[in-house]
Amino acid sequence: MTYEAKVKLPFLIRPENTARYEDGEVLILDRRVYPFEVKFVRCKTYRDVAQAIKDMVTQSGGPPFCAGYGMAQAAREAASKSREGILEELERAAKCLVATRPTNNSIILMTERMLEVGRKAVQDGQDVEDALVKAVDARFEARHKRGLALGENGASLLVDGDSILNHCWAESGIVYTLYVALQQGKRLKAYCSETRPYLQGARLTADALCDMGIETTVVTDNMPAYLMSKDMISKFFTGADRVTMDGSVINKIGTFQIAVCAHHLGVPFFAFCDGPDPKAPTAADVIIEERDPNEVLECLGQRTATPKATGYYPAFDVTPPEFVSGIVTGRGVFSPYSMINYWK
Repeated sequence: MTYEAKVKLPFLIRPENTARYEDGEVLILDRRVYPFEVKFVRCKTYRDVAQAIKDMVTQSGGPPFCAGYGMAQAAREAASKSREGILEELERAAKCLVATRPTNNSIILMTERMLEVGRKAVQDGQDVEDALVKAVDARFEARHKRGLALGENGASLLVDGDSILNHCWAESGIVYTLYVALQQGKRLKAYCSETRPYLQGARLTADALCDMGIETTVVTDNMPAYLMSKDMISKFFTGADRVTMDGSVINKIGTFQIAVCAHHLGVPFFAFCDGPDPKAPTAADVIIEERDPNEVLECLGQRTATPKATGYYPAFDVTPPEFVSGIVTGRGVFSPYSMINYWK
């Protein structure tokens, strides 16, 4: 389906505003300060890229593309080495980049793909750096096509007048779903939970939805149950950093408790993903990243907790399939209990 340009994709989804590759350097939009400041962090090596990913300069759908460009940097560093030396450097870079955020497997999938591209380029005597950059650029284009397919499936769940709740920043999933729904003439409202401690919902999701002309309201993380009890929410949507084959949704911490409330109050919960992870049969097969506890003791650089207290920060939680109404993908909307059908 072709859509007219009457609704523009928001700033955050445009490829050049996620990451760019310029003469061996990777420029990454600093989502820690956006939208108050449009700033790009300049990474000179793949090790710098890895640190930027670890430091949350970019998150959600951004890290895999940054990692892909980081692989190109590794090829550039190793250009004078033997074929074996180039491949060794690429494998070293892949391990470094994957180690940054272990829960979301998109970095793993990207680096695996870049290793394939790199090996073929070496075998064919091509410029490995150039081949990798072009491969990442192609993945950006593929993301747009997948986004439209996912958006059509997500939009099929919405009716005119719906009010949706989004927790954290569901990247292209929420954007393309609403992009398609708006093109279909559906009038929608959105509520975005702040999403502590980085406020991705208040800064990133709310900004993107406002960019598309959607009436958007920011609420704190402890308001969703109240909103649902007052019939203010029609559907609850989130991204998914990983969906396991048993239908468990691993996403930003706080998703589980909202999903439980939604289930109790009869509000459907749908999660967006590119597809379930065939290497993760259950949630027990997924590493839940635990970040620096001090990150929950402050917000946007300002200390918010007493200096006498300590913090605890699991970055993700697991929502069991019984609390999930459906998994929205580019191939359709699946029951969490039928993930195997995605691969059929």
